[in-house]
Amino acid sequence: MRRRTLLPSIALLLAGCSALPSKPARPALYDFGPEPSAASATAPARPALVLPEVETSGILETPALLYRLGYDDPNELRPYAYARWSAPPGQLLRQRLRDVLGRDRPVLDASAAAALARRGGSPPPVLRVELEEFSQLFESPTASQGVLRLRCTLLENTGGGERLVAQRRFSVQRPATSADAPGGVRALAAATDAAAEDIAAWLQQR
Repeated sequence: MRRRTLLPSIALLLAGCSALPSKPARPALYDFGPEPSAASATAPARPALVLPEVETSGILETPALLYRLGYDDPNELRPYAYARWSAPPGQLLRQRLRDVLGRDRPVLDASAAAALARRGGSPPPVLRVELEEFSQLFESPTASQGVLRLRCTLLENTGGGERLVAQRRFSVQRPATSADAPGGVRALAAATDAAAEDIAAWLQQR
């Protein structure tokens, strides 16, 4: 009798083990991909430029891949559960800016600029970048676009501190090819590339 009563219990235990939840899927990691090919610069090399870390705040300081449902609640930023950036967006943006601006000028970080100043060199101008928006905006469940907004401030280093040379806000939108995280990644990467080219053209006028 005892053996018969144990058999159903063992069967239930085995069934419970087979129903254990599977290992959670790891989020897919994304970046902007390789830099778009560009023609070699023919103009003389331009003066060096200091590009500090891109300034961000709040959730933009994390690698979350963000979207908004414009048709439902456009004020709410939502992170994708199973997709994220390989680094915070500000870091990815700065790297792409270095790639694009570095085609025709040396691009320095703050420590390299400080070392140059200690050796008696003329301090290069500083480009400060503030990232304000970096998300996928859904106008409907099937249509979305990558939205990037940032502010650039060009400063000149003087003996008395930094002097404002110019400031401009850039806003770029690019359509997503699919209404999901990969589509948002491609749209935001395209928006970043376009913004980097716009910033390079703006600096050439200064």
